[in-house]
Amino acid sequence: MEGLIQPRGILSLPTKPIGATRSSLLPPSPALKQRFFTRNLPSLSISSNGLPKVQSFQRNPLRISISHKERNRGFICKAEASAAAAAGGDGDSALTTTPNIFGVEVTTLKKIIPLGLMFFCILFNYTILRDTKDVLVVTAKGSSAEIIPFLKTWVNLPMAIGFMLLYTKLSNVLSKKALFYTVIIPFIAYFGAFGFVMYPLSNMIHPEALADKLLATLGPRFMGPLAILRIWSFCLFYVMAELWGSVVVSVLFWGFANQITTVDEAKKFYPLFGLGANVALIFSGRTVKYFSNMRKNLGPGVDGWAVSLKAMMSIVVGMGLAICFLYWWVNRYVPLPTRSKKKKVKPQMGMMESLKFLVSSPYIRDLATLVVAYGISINLVEVTWKSKLKAQFPSPNEYSAFMGDFSTCTGIATFTMMLLSQYVFNKYGWGVAAKITPTVLLLTGVAFFSLILFGGPFAPLVAKLGMTPLLAAVYVGALQNIFSKSAKYSLFDPCKEMAYIPLDEDTKVKGKAAIDVVCNPLGKSGGALIQQFMILTFGSLASSTPYLGVILLGIVTAWLAAAKSLEGQFNTLMSEEELEKEMERAASLKIPVVSSEEAAASGESASQLPETSSPTSI
Repeated sequence: MEGLIQPRGILSLPTKPIGATRSSLLPPSPALKQRFFTRNLPSLSISSNGLPKVQSFQRNPLRISISHKERNRGFICKAEASAAAAAGGDGDSALTTTPNIFGVEVTTLKKIIPLGLMFFCILFNYTILRDTKDVLVVTAKGSSAEIIPFLKTWVNLPMAIGFMLLYTKLSNVLSKKALFYTVIIPFIAYFGAFGFVMYPLSNMIHPEALADKLLATLGPRFMGPLAILRIWSFCLFYVMAELWGSVVVSVLFWGFANQITTVDEAKKFYPLFGLGANVALIFSGRTVKYFSNMRKNLGPGVDGWAVSLKAMMSIVVGMGLAICFLYWWVNRYVPLPTRSKKKKVKPQMGMMESLKFLVSSPYIRDLATLVVAYGISINLVEVTWKSKLKAQFPSPNEYSAFMGDFSTCTGIATFTMMLLSQYVFNKYGWGVAAKITPTVLLLTGVAFFSLILFGGPFAPLVAKLGMTPLLAAVYVGALQNIFSKSAKYSLFDPCKEMAYIPLDEDTKVKGKAAIDVVCNPLGKSGGALIQQFMILTFGSLASSTPYLGVILLGIVTAWLAAAKSLEGQFNTLMSEEELEKEMERAASLKIPVVSSEEAAASGESASQLPETSSPTSI
């Protein structure tokens, strides 16, 4: 019995059109024939009865069949060529080429270049703001690094939640353009006003007398929470700088980028944005260093930090206006891609549902452990390091200059690690890449806490290097932060996203939602809550340092154990996925059964291909 399969091409034509002979159809040009019939069809010929023949070779004895898609592609090609001839043109003229530069379409470059410049300006500002916020709240009179855990928990988190609620309301009533300007312009105005108005008036607007009275009543262990009241304008700057990173970078920029780019453009150019981010980190670090050293060239009695702050806030305002201009230009001159009207339904998981899902799945539970452990451990070391940094550099200008060098080194290290990360993944696999970040954090954390707790025995050794134990602890803590963050950006984040790939669709979507709802906030605030408990219990951050070191050791150990467990599960799922792909690939190599009439009609052009090397008919 001979099977009959109807053609499924986009366009079907009868084998012999009414009122026309076979010669009346203009055959496709040699260029089109070469393009559609020779690519990916090695050693292919058509027998005289219209059935496909595949030639066999000694070097590559593979059997290849012509699918319905390939036959119909050639048939469509013939129809397009005929239509072009009827219009008086050549067959090749139907394929129009768009202008491009270095292999990239001009339309794409008109989107990617402004987006790259926007991303550079946003992250340039963020580095300046991030370094400045630490200088303000740590070096201020009556404050210290102990304020940071309280500030993150009781000020930053509520304002972030409130801002996102407001943003959601505004997104329902404003257009996308109006929403962008409505959100970013208050940031720009605030940072300009802080540098030129609020900071010069800080002595007048800060309730230092009230804070001193409350401190005398409650005791020194409440110095951190009371410092929020004492330097409230600096704390507001701290929160606005944090919101710049989460709102302007994550919400405004990436939302706009996803709006105007296609999937193919995103796959090609989004990784370059990551490298560009570290270039911005390097240049902004040098900028902070330069303006922080302006104090050396000023006369006596001049507030050098106020002068440096005005200069840096001026740059922030200028970069902010440049971001607004680039956004306006892209919306004015770049056509937006068409999007499907169909909306994807995203799972809505509450806190309790997320917790139940995390507990029920060992794979997701191990992945959640990685996320929470990183957030807690990096916070434990970072706050302790900043307290030592203030002891070494009490002046705001000296502190800021050091943070400028720190940002530059972080950018260089992360840029280098991103270039090496591909080699690590290819050479050693997912498991080794996932264990590098906790190993680096553990080794550098042990060295940092050892210098703090056992500075006496190390004093002769570090003295030979021309340093004190405090300065050595500052440098080791800086190295710990630099290597941990560079490993996080280049290895930990890709490992975390890759871990979702082999999961089934339901587990993948629910697991990511559960981690976003529970683990990210828990990791960020967990370290702050631990430090608050230690400070209120033992009286100060310095007194609780030994206990923080023990907690860090336990958390990183659990992190490594979860990474090892997840590695086995990940490799098993990837092996199963590869096996399924091989089975599907083997099943797709079946030769279709077609009628002679259909094969003759749809495979006419392919039959003219030259036969070589004694083909063997299948």
